[in-house]
Amino acid sequence: MPQNINQPSNQIRLTNVSLVRLKKGKKRFEIACYKNKVLEYRSGVETDLDNVLQIPSVFLSVSKGQTAPTQDLAKAFGPKTSVNDIIMEILNKGEMQVGEKERHAQLERVHNEVIDIVAGKLVDPRSKRVYTSGMIDKALDQLSSQGGAAHKLDEGKGSGTATPTNGEAGKEKAKEMPTWTGVVTTKSAKSQALDAMKALIAWQPIPVTRARMRLRVTCPTSILKQAAKRPTKKEAPEDGADGEGDKSAGTVRERILSYVEQVETQDTIGQEWEIVGFVEPGAFRGLGEFVGAETKGKGRVEVLDMAVTHEGD
Repeated sequence: MPQNINQPSNQIRLTNVSLVRLKKGKKRFEIACYKNKVLEYRSGVETDLDNVLQIPSVFLSVSKGQTAPTQDLAKAFGPKTSVNDIIMEILNKGEMQVGEKERHAQLERVHNEVIDIVAGKLVDPRSKRVYTSGMIDKALDQLSSQGGAAHKLDEGKGSGTATPTNGEAGKEKAKEMPTWTGVVTTKSAKSQALDAMKALIAWQPIPVTRARMRLRVTCPTSILKQAAKRPTKKEAPEDGADGEGDKSAGTVRERILSYVEQVETQDTIGQEWEIVGFVEPGAFRGLGEFVGAETKGKGRVEVLDMAVTHEGD
């Protein structure tokens, strides 16, 4: 014979949820969200809260369906704080609880994003062609499985006649080099891709270099022949190198050209000189600072292509 089960009024049963928890005022508060939507919201992909929250309520325990009493919310968040503001605080600052399946899916998404970014930024230094995502993945896997390419230490020790001091120096140098231990879900894909690129360039499990940037530099013709006031870092004399200071001298035009690895076009249009060419990513900031300072804001450096690559086998 069926029986009626009385459920407390503050109990709401939810299933298939992702929990976000925040401890405040000696109590733990939870909100129930749709799976995979919290990360999308925090990254800015999803902006509609209706697509993130399963229900606009704050819980003491989602699994038990126990909503948080009004007095508990007021004590923890303040009596004038609205439920919507409380939900937003939990959503933005809370700790996300995910299951093993969801954690694996999240890790795979970040991993694929990192590989895609790296594959689009690095090229073979000889052919200037991009590597496939599979080759980049394999190279990074090689670094992580070897603890950041620790196998290179043996090469740093040299021959059997190398002194212990040389071996120790090799180890110290290796410690300073960037390493790669694999993708994590606690850091953004962009920052991890930068770490991965640094490790690949440092250890060279496959020959790689950063793809060059394609830039347009414009400068008033009246400034071009003036003597440059700021020596570039790569032209600045080494400490203790007497008599080398004059080598950093040159005109503004000569100094700008020293940054450009390959000139694509060069022309004078009215009162402006314009050059389009390819620059190493590491030189971009220095070039921008130099042009800005020497032209007092009258010159410009524009990015036409962040990473110039050649597709193909």
